[in-house]
Order: sequence, then C-alpha cells, then structure tokens
Amino acid sequence: MFPLLLFLLFLTPHFTHSLNQEGLFLQQVKQSLSETDPSQSLSSWNDRDDTPCNWTGIICNNSTHRVDSVVLSNMGLEGPFPTLLCRLPSLSSLSLDNNYINGSLPVDISTCQNLKFLNLSLNDLVGHIPATLSQLPNLRTLDLSINNFSGEIPASFGEFRQLETLNLGNNLLNESIPISLGNISTLKVLQLAYNPFIQNRIPSQLGNLTNLEVLYLSGCRLIGPIPDSLGRLTRLKSLELTYNNLTGSIPSSITQLKSIVQIELYFNKLSGVLPSGLSNLTTLSRFDVSMNQFTGTIPDELCELELESLNLYENRFEGSVPEIITRSKKLYELKLFNNTLTGSLPSELGKNSPLQNIDISYNGFSGEIPKYLCEKGALTHLILMYNSFSGEIPESYGNCKSLYRVRLKQNNLSGSVPESFWGLPHVYLLELEDNSLSGNISRMISGSYNLSQLLISKNQFSGLIPEEIGSLNNLFKFSGSDNRLTGPIPESFVKLSELGTLDLSNNELIGKIPEAIQAWKKLNELNLANNRLYGEIPSEIGSLPVLNYLDLSGNHFFGKIPIELQNLNLNKLNLSNNWLSGDLPPHYANENYRNSFLGNPGLCGDLPDLCPSVGGGKKEENLWIFVSIYMLAGIVLIVGVVGFYWKYRTYKENKKGLAMCERWCPSKESVYTMPKWKSFHKLGFSEFEIMDCLNDENVIGSGGSGKVYKVVLSNGEIVAVKKLWGGKKKGGSCGYIAPEYAYTLRVNEKSDIYSFGVVILELVTGRHPIDPEFGEKDLVKWVSTTIDQKGIDHVLDPTLESKYKEVIGKILDIGLLCADLLPINRPAMRKVVKLLQEAGAGNKSKRVHKDEKFSPYYQEDASDQGVIV
Repeated sequence: MFPLLLFLLFLTPHFTHSLNQEGLFLQQVKQSLSETDPSQSLSSWNDRDDTPCNWTGIICNNSTHRVDSVVLSNMGLEGPFPTLLCRLPSLSSLSLDNNYINGSLPVDISTCQNLKFLNLSLNDLVGHIPATLSQLPNLRTLDLSINNFSGEIPASFGEFRQLETLNLGNNLLNESIPISLGNISTLKVLQLAYNPFIQNRIPSQLGNLTNLEVLYLSGCRLIGPIPDSLGRLTRLKSLELTYNNLTGSIPSSITQLKSIVQIELYFNKLSGVLPSGLSNLTTLSRFDVSMNQFTGTIPDELCELELESLNLYENRFEGSVPEIITRSKKLYELKLFNNTLTGSLPSELGKNSPLQNIDISYNGFSGEIPKYLCEKGALTHLILMYNSFSGEIPESYGNCKSLYRVRLKQNNLSGSVPESFWGLPHVYLLELEDNSLSGNISRMISGSYNLSQLLISKNQFSGLIPEEIGSLNNLFKFSGSDNRLTGPIPESFVKLSELGTLDLSNNELIGKIPEAIQAWKKLNELNLANNRLYGEIPSEIGSLPVLNYLDLSGNHFFGKIPIELQNLNLNKLNLSNNWLSGDLPPHYANENYRNSFLGNPGLCGDLPDLCPSVGGGKKEENLWIFVSIYMLAGIVLIVGVVGFYWKYRTYKENKKGLAMCERWCPSKESVYTMPKWKSFHKLGFSEFEIMDCLNDENVIGSGGSGKVYKVVLSNGEIVAVKKLWGGKKKGGSCGYIAPEYAYTLRVNEKSDIYSFGVVILELVTGRHPIDPEFGEKDLVKWVSTTIDQKGIDHVLDPTLESKYKEVIGKILDIGLLCADLLPINRPAMRKVVKLLQEAGAGNKSKRVHKDEKFSPYYQEDASDQGVIV
C-alpha cells in the first residue's frame, strides 16, 4: 500500500494542471481549423494549461473563470462553423469575422443560448439563414454581412425580443424584405443593403421600429414610394435608400425625423419638389438627393440649416442658389451639378464656411466667380465647368494651396490667369478649356509638381511654352490646342516620361520636333497639326510603343516618311498638307490611308493611283500580301489559344497554387519602407522563402502596379508573386476594381468579370476607366447614366465605323452586364464568351439588357460555373 500511495502522490501535481472541459472543447475547435491556419494564430492553444483563459482570442469572466468571449477575427481561418463553441455554457460573445468560414450555418446554432453578440461577417457562408437564430433569447447583435447567404430573411426574425443590430448586407438574399422585421421593437440598426431582393416596396411596418437609429437599404431593388410611416422614426440618425428605383415625391412626414443627421436618397427616380418643413431637421448635416428627377427651386429653409454637405446634383432644379446659404458656418460640400439653375452664385459664398468641395457644373450660372470660395483655406475641388461665368479668375485663388482639382471648362472667363494660380502645389487637374483666357503660361508652373493633366485648349493664350513644364514629372496629358502659342516645343518635354497625350494643334509653333522623344514610352496621342513646324519627321516616332493617334498635318515637314512608322498600330494617321516626298511605307500604301497624305505635292504625285510603284504596282499582289498577313495572324491566334488551353490543363492536373502579394492599387499615401505581403489564396510558405527569387531573371510580366515574378518553392510548387512599385508610383488598376471590393477586400471570379466589363466599355467608348470628364463617376456609371439621359450615340467612340453600330451596341450591353453593381447579376465568363460570339454573328442575337435574362433571379447553368479565365 505504501508504494501505491507514493505513486498517487507523485501523480497529483499533474492532475491539478490538467486542461478543463472548456479547454478540451476549444482544442477540438482548433483541430477543425488547424490545417488551414498557416499563420499559426492558435499556437497558444495548448493542453499544458489548466484553463484556456490566457489563450489568443479567449476572454474569461474574472469571477467565474469561464469563457465569456471568443474573438478570432482576421486570422485567416478556414472550415465549417465550429458548433462545438456552443458547448461553452457562458459564451456571450462570438466573433469570427473576416475569415474563410464556409458551408452553411447549422440550425443547431440555437444551442448557443447565452449569446449576446454574434459576428460572422466577411466569410464564405452559403445557403439559407437559419430561422432558429431567433431562438437565441439574449442576442443583441447579429452580423452576417458580406457572405453568400441566399433565399429569404426568415419571418421568424420578428420574434427577436432584445436584438438591437441586424446586419445582413452584401449577401445574395433574393426574396422580399419580410414585414415581420417591423416587430423587433428593440432594433436600433437595420442594414440590408446590396442584396438582390425581388422588386419590392419598403414595408410600411418598418415605421414601427421607434428605437431605430440607422436604416440602410441601399441597392435592394426597392420600388414605389417612400412610405409615410418612416416619419415615426423620431430617433433615426441615418437614412440611406440609395441605388434603388424609388418613385414619387419625398413624403412630408420625413420632416418629423427630429434626430436625423444624414439623409441619402441619391440614384433613384424620385420626383416632385422638396417638401416644406425641412428647416425642422435641426440636426441634419448631410442631405444628398442627387441623381433623381426633382424639380422646382432650392428651398431657402434647406439652406438655413447648419448643413455640412448639400448634394442636389443631376435633378431638374431651376432658379438661383439662395443667398441665405452664405450664412452656413459648417458647409464643406456643395454639389448642384446637372440641373437648370441660373443666376449668379451668392457673392459671399464660402466666406463663413470651410468649403472643401464645390461642384455646380452643367447649369446656367453667370456672373463672376465668388472670390471667397477658398477663404477658409480648405477648398480642394473647384468644379464650375459648363456654365456662363464671366470675368477673371479671382486673384485670391492663387493662394488656395489646398486645391487638388480645378475644372473651369466652357465658361466665358477672360483676362490673364493669376501668376501663382499656375503653380499651386497640390493640383493634379487644371482644366481651363473653352474660355477666352489670355496671357502667358507662367513659369511658376514648375511649382505645380503634382500636376497630371494640364488642359488649356480653346483659349487665347500666347507667348512661349515655358521650359518649366518639362519638370512636371507626373504630367500625363497636356492639351493646349487652339491658342496663340508661339516658339518651339521645349526640349525639356523629352523628360516627361509619364506623358500620354500631347495636343498642341492649331497654334503658331515653329521649329523641329525635339530629339530623344523615344522617352515618351507611354505616349498614346501626338497632335501637332496646323502649326509652323518644319524639318524631317523623326524616325524615333516609330519606336513609341503605345502611340495610336498621330497628326502632324498642316505644317512644313519635308523629306521622306520614315519607314519606322510601320511599327505603330495607329487608329489615326494624318500627315497631309506638308512638303513630304518619296514613296509611302508599304503598310500605308492602300485605300484606307488615302486621306492621310493629301496635299504633299512630292509624295507619289499626290497619290493618283495609290503609289502603283510600291510593291510591284499590282493590286492583285497587294491583295495577296494582305490575305497572307491575315492568314498568318489567324494561325498565330489558333496556336495561342491551344497553348493557353494546354497550360490550363497542366495547371489543373498539377493543382498549382497562385499567390499574389497585392492585386489592386495602393493608396497614394502609401510609402513602402519594407516588404508588405497580402495573399488572396491560402499560403503554405512565408515571405522569407521567396525574397531571394525577386530578381530580373524570374520576371514573367509587368503591369501598371509592378512586376510579376515566377517563384519555385522548396516543395516544388510554382507561384506568381507581384511586387508593387514603391514611392509615388500609381497603379491606372483603380478604375477596374469591382465595387464590392470596398466592403469585402476580396477578389473572386465575379470581381474579374467586372474588370473584364470595364475593358469592354473602354474598347467601345474609347474612354479611360477614370476620366476628369466623368466628375464623381467612373466609366461604368458614366456610360449607364449617359445612355439613360442622352442615348447610346453619346457614349460610342466616334472613330468606330457606323455600319457596325448594331454589333457595337450588343457588345456595349455585354460590358454593362459584366460591370453590374451586384455580383450575382454578372454572367459567368463562359456565358460572356457565348454572348460575344452571338454578337458577332449578325442578326442571330438580339440586344440583351440586364433586366432580362441576367436579372438577379436568373439562374445560370451549372456548366457556366467555376470557369477560370
């Protein structure tokens, strides 16, 4: 007995340190997630402890020492929902957001009886939302947003008795909003935005939620009027009903929202006049009803409020801006563009308020520009284009160093531009086109080191182009056509390595084209027409890799046309009305380019028979040459497609992984002092394993945001790694990013479909994804709204041949389908390919609109899913 007693005493300390039952449950949870935990976030979860209270993400009650909260956010965990967590008897808070939890949410989640807080947002959950969630008696916050839940919102949710926050936004819910939600009397936040519900009205029962503070129903396919019952929500602070199809007028009951801070109703079909009584909303700071069909005048009482933001753009308001708006001491944003407003702006606008952004373009305003808009030194956006403002640009604006965007295009402005206005340090867009401005371009422009676009065409500017423009390293577009500029093109222009467009046509320039222009690697358009330039056309033009618009007509160029011009893929070529001589380069000796060479007396006898001496002088031989070229191109295409398919098969068979350090553009404030890594697939390796492979020998591609390297890992796997440009290098990917990326920070095949749609729209419209002309919009929104307001002819690239308009229109529709706001509406790539094939087949297909077969409730064939492009 004595030896046995000693043995038991020896074991006693080990038993006192054994892991308790809650820890054992958590150990099982770890096992279900550990295989997909590359960062070893749960490494502290070990069985050497007697309690899990010191483990990562585990919070225990101080008195009972039981697990109270499990917080495993942002850990990259993957796997089904761990129902074992519901066996923790005191668990009141569970956060698994921003992981890769997948599968459906089990119905037995209702066994988590003590839960007060449940956050499963930003995961990959699918299927129906369990109706049993309403059986959690203590639940106060339920966040299932940014997943892939489908079907309906359970009617049983109306049985919640303590729920304060319900967030189901950014899912695939496709039934109607249940009226039973109006029974959750405790609810403070209701967020259902960006779900493809069937077209439905806002349930009037939501007016029963008298404790509601936030109502967010944007992008829910809502129709009909805003119900009067919402006026009962006297505690409501934020009302957002944007991106719907709401009709009718704003109900007068909206003026009873005594606690409201912001009202956002933009991008609907609301009409009528703004209701009287808006002055009752004394707490209102943001009012945005833009992009609707409102009429009438801007009410004085609206301007009496201490608003911070007033957005009424793209409606049908008329009359003048109330003078009373100048009393506001908080107004920082005023957007009234695309209305029919007239008269002059209040002369003291901005004197009392810290204006940051004013956009009143596309109206009928006249008179002088108020001189106080930048009085508080906060103005960043000055957008007054397409009005009838007259007089000079106020001298005070030369001291407005806060400005970023200046757009004064198409007004009646005259006089000289203030000297210091040319050199504002932060301005990246300076647009003064279509005015009557005069004087010289100041040499102080060298101080505008951030300038990206200098647009001053169609004015009366004169004198020399200053050499200092050549020091603007970020300059992408310089449009100075239709002025009275004299002298040579500055030699310093060859330093502009970012230059994409140079248009100095219709001036009085003299001299030669500068040497060493091969530095213009990004130049897309070169237009020097109708000047007094002379000399030979530089052969270096043929080495500009992306040039597709070249117009040197109406000058005094002489000599032969450089054979190197054949290296270019030009959409527009015009060398007419010069003193050129000799034979045409063979590539241009055909009917398509006849008008490109007129008015050159020494050039093949003014093209009587399209230079018959070129290529033997036989049209049949020329035809045979071009047929051969097209046949060769077809063979190359076929070989490329077969090669791509073979590589794809190899990829699938070997199950290779793909990792990417970064997919989208960094913010312009980002400065990288050491490598930062972000993956979009599960990684089984660290950054240290690939650092040595990031050298030029392994480069397999290069894009706007950086180089792509091939890296062979120690386990034999091959991955692609993208290295971002450092410093101020800007990534041109921003315009292609799908809108849901702002919420999910994730990319998938639907995101790629969106980007492909933007590419289609680029090709059809001839526009860039982001363009100053779009104002606050991107290419997708600009195309959609312009078609609705003006028709398809106003968005198509005018250089496209009109005989193909029907086919082009079909392709445009396909692009809009791909770039739909809601991911579920975007077709699979297999379907896109099929539609493009049908579009090219003439009358075999009709124009497809997104309200037809690709509506949110349209189900794609199973064969269309999972296609990798």
